Amino acid sequence: METGPTSIMHLPDDCLYFIFQRLNCASDRESFGLTCRRWLHIQNSSRHSLQFPYSFNIVDISSLSQTSTKIDDFHLCRLLIRFSQLQSLSLSGCMELPDSGLTQLQHYGSKLQNLSLDCCYGITDTGLSLVAAGCPSLTVISLYRCNVSDVGIETLAKSCLALKHVNLCYCSLISDHGIRALSQNCLQIQSIKISYCRNVSGVGFKGCPQTLSYLEAESCKLEPEGIMGIVSGGGLEYLNISSLSGFIYGDGLAAIGSGFAMRLRVLNLRLCRTIGDESIVAIAKGCPLLQEWNLALCHEVRVSGWESIGSNCYNLQRLHVNRCRNLCDRGLQALRDGCKRLQILYISGCSRISSTAMELFKCLRGDVEIKEEEVMSIAPK
Repeated sequence: METGPTSIMHLPDDCLYFIFQRLNCASDRESFGLTCRRWLHIQNSSRHSLQFPYSFNIVDISSLSQTSTKIDDFHLCRLLIRFSQLQSLSLSGCMELPDSGLTQLQHYGSKLQNLSLDCCYGITDTGLSLVAAGCPSLTVISLYRCNVSDVGIETLAKSCLALKHVNLCYCSLISDHGIRALSQNCLQIQSIKISYCRNVSGVGFKGCPQTLSYLEAESCKLEPEGIMGIVSGGGLEYLNISSLSGFIYGDGLAAIGSGFAMRLRVLNLRLCRTIGDESIVAIAKGCPLLQEWNLALCHEVRVSGWESIGSNCYNLQRLHVNRCRNLCDRGLQALRDGCKRLQILYISGCSRISSTAMELFKCLRGDVEIKEEEVMSIAPK
């Protein structure tokens, strides 16, 4: 039986998809779609991630006004229709994007797992309800500086039950009610960021799932009862509550060492100026796995606090004590004689430590690297 000449154009779509997935060079993948409409469709439906060139790093948004490009409902609709298999979408920096721009997610968002709306100032609870309706598979969402409230967060939490990572930093309308919705509905939640959410006291975390292992709550007005709620799940490994601006004094953080944070490895208490020895002793005894602890500018930690760290923090590798007013020679000696696994000591601006005590530390603990730099933030290794 005679057959005509064969061509790559005769290959079925499954084979073309396979070929496209094996193209490692970006220029080859782009050229693939220029061959014909059929191949363009293959290319479009193979794209799983879309990030606009002006998406930005939230650590530095000073140039956002210069880099932001206007994207409206029409453009986003066309993109979602074209790339119908998206799993990750970043609209960060689309400051003028309105709620209506997310309407098409109801039809084309079913496969979306990762959504970033950082600094999308036009997105409110209405837009979040569209996300909730169209993106049931969502596991990661970032709403940094968005104008969303507890209402939107509750809607999202009840619809996107698979959520694992949520960023709500600088969402000033969020309170414990919204946090409670997340902790009670999203039972796979692993990380939550609520830094600068001044209406959150922490009580909304009470009864949170054990899967919650990472929490950033810098500059929040947390309360002692809220601290207990934060650790109540028992799974925390990283906790940042630096720059506490609430009414927590003395033993206000003792709940961290009450037995619920046994897995804690990284703790940032930088600028918690009013925390005293009672809290430090409780944490040192109750968090045996602690590997890094930032106590910079914790002025009320005194000798008994430093002695407890030296005696109980067997696994501590990195300790930050920059500008601690009440770290004296005796406290430094406690750290020197204890903390057998200490690798790095960040120390500077401690006026009560004599040069003799510092030199003695260096002599007897040659295994510890002394760094004078002050680290503003720490993260899990």
